[in-house]
Parts: sequence; C-alpha cells; structure tokens
Amino acid sequence: MEKIPMTPAGYKLLNDELKQLKSVERPAIIQAISEAREHGDLSENAEYHSAKEKQSFIEGRIKELEGLISRSNVIDPKTLSGPIKFGATVVLVDEDDVEKTYQIVGEAEANIEKGMLNISSPLGRALIGKEEGDSVEVKTPGGDKDYEILSISYV
Repeated sequence: MEKIPMTPAGYKLLNDELKQLKSVERPAIIQAISEAREHGDLSENAEYHSAKEKQSFIEGRIKELEGLISRSNVIDPKTLSGPIKFGATVVLVDEDDVEKTYQIVGEAEANIEKGMLNISSPLGRALIGKEEGDSVEVKTPGGDKDYEILSISYV
C-alpha cells in the first residue's frame, strides 16, 4: 500500500468529515430509511429509494476516507526547510505579473481555489526542488506558462 502524504490540517479535515459521517449522517439516513419503509410499498416509494441512494453515497465516502486515513503519512511542514518540497508554501509570479500563493499538498487535500496545489500536478512537480529566485516553465493544456518563485516558507 502506497502512503499518501498529508499535512496535519488535511488529516484533521478528513478525520472530522469521517466522524461527521459516522456519528451524524449515517444514523440520520438509517432513520430516514426506517421511516420510508413504514409508508408501505417500497417499489413505488421515492423517499425510500432516495434514502437508499444517499446511504450508498455515505457508505462509499466512509470507506474512501478510512482508506485515505489508514494510508496517510502526515508530514508537518514546520519541521522542514530548504528548497521546495511537500508542505512548502510558495509565492509565485507569472508572466502577466499575477502573484499567486500555493501550498504543496497531497492529492487528498488539494483544492486549487483554496491555494492547495497537488504535488502530482504539472506545476507541483515543476516546483519540487526549486529555490527562491528560480524560474519554472510548466506545460499546461492552455500552453506553456512561466513562473518565478518569489518566496518559500514552511508554516
């Protein structure tokens, strides 16, 4: 089994979601299924089918989260320094002078809108091992993009 790199914050988010699903969502859907069964004929009972579908989604997500958590390798960025590696917070400027800040994280916690860059993404892979002042060129579906690394921190 391959370990999944994860920040402490990402691990906590997944763990919190798992607890919420197990302690709140699962009991609520079991109750909804029970109530829908009391309404009679299950073959034409839309509430029952909807509740069973939601239960299937919840159980699938629980299994997925348990798998991610069991394979997680929590890496605290505060213990790291030097060139860019997992957990680094990087400030970049692109060729249009647009400044962006990203934290290099694992796939399970990546969210580009929140500045969480997947280490396996083209930009994430291009940044690994680079230092402040370095330039990187990344091949994207929209064409090549150039970035300059303004700063690196491990917070």
